[in-house]
Amino acid sequence: MLLIIKQQSHFRFGSGVALLLLSHDRYAILDLSKNLHGDEKMQKKKEIVTALILTALMTFIEMSALPMALFCNIEFKDIEPIYFALMLNFLLAFAICFLFRKFLIKEWNFGLKSEGLLAGLKNHGLPALIATVLAVVAFCIGLMPFDNKPTVWRVIIEGVVYYIGVGIMEELYLRGLLQNAIEKLFGDRKNATLYAILIASLLFGLGHIFGALGQPILVIIAKTVWATALGVYFGAVYAKTRNLWVPMILHFVVDVGAIPVCFSTGNPYSAVVVVTLLVSYLLLGIYGIYIIKKEQ
Repeated sequence: MLLIIKQQSHFRFGSGVALLLLSHDRYAILDLSKNLHGDEKMQKKKEIVTALILTALMTFIEMSALPMALFCNIEFKDIEPIYFALMLNFLLAFAICFLFRKFLIKEWNFGLKSEGLLAGLKNHGLPALIATVLAVVAFCIGLMPFDNKPTVWRVIIEGVVYYIGVGIMEELYLRGLLQNAIEKLFGDRKNATLYAILIASLLFGLGHIFGALGQPILVIIAKTVWATALGVYFGAVYAKTRNLWVPMILHFVVDVGAIPVCFSTGNPYSAVVVVTLLVSYLLLGIYGIYIIKKEQ
């Protein structure tokens, strides 16, 4: 009987120890889980902050034309030297972005992939193409009679190559970095994607004020509004496709509509141009909001 009691006591003691150990292990696992979750949140915050720093740096490089404008004065044919400085700045910004991506924000997903590219252009490219045709017609009407005869080189560099760089550059830091970062900050909140698009687009629009300085105030306001609307369109297409090449290409398609400006020395912002661009790009912005709300 004594042996049985001892065995039972020993069993109860052993069970208590086992339960204690299991309880301790459970709390240890919970603590480990909390630590891992905390580390993930900290890493996410670091990536967002780093992405925002890179956004600011690339914005400064594009808008200031620095540092290349300080020592780059390439003269070729009738091309304005500033265009070479701007394009070299694009290359510098791309190199900096590549280094950030490789060493500091390794997990950042820009969406630079081939998957979904053709489908994205097919589904969302027609509105941009129509707006570009309207822009070309408006510029031709507003600038005629053309009083400038540029070389083919000027048309290619200022009217095509430069705008390819603009499309890649601005979509890279405005959608690939800024819009993604804002969306991550909003987390799982309702309409997080829409808010991210609107904020990034507003900043995109305000950035165009500097390019319109010297124009009448109504032109500056109109350009800010239509640039914001374009940002909504590009941002919505990016959010829909998650392929950054799609808004990059569409951005170029829209910008190249200004190619008639190469053939004139007059003010490109005539009344017909301002009204046409404002209406066309506002409609693109409305289309952008439509495809985002349609998803929700």
